[in-house]
Amino acid sequence: MINRVTLVGRLGHEVELRYTTNGTPVTKLRIATDGSYKNADGVRVEATDWHSVVVFGRSAENCAAYIGKGSLVYVEGSLQIRKWQDQQGQDRYTTEIKAQRVQFLDKRGGEQGG
Repeated sequence: MINRVTLVGRLGHEVELRYTTNGTPVTKLRIATDGSYKNADGVRVEATDWHSVVVFGRSAENCAAYIGKGSLVYVEGSLQIRKWQDQQGQDRYTTEIKAQRVQFLDKRGGEQGG
């Protein structure tokens, strides 16, 4: 079986680095991808999709150091669905991409990370 996601898109916000309770670096990226399609009337419609990406370890630290809002990134990873409960005790689900690779496609500060 295959669970693989590949994205190229731009970050929608600045990167915020956090740490898990056991000290593992983690960051969440919101990545926008855009495209277009023709509707039933033949009119071209522009569309933007937003993707939640979770990055762990050294890659998370590199993201925080080298990229920010508007940066162009390439992401490889897998889809994961997390279950959690809201304040009313209702089960909620979140679909996100767990990144195995993040490559920086823009230069920022004259450096390129990955």
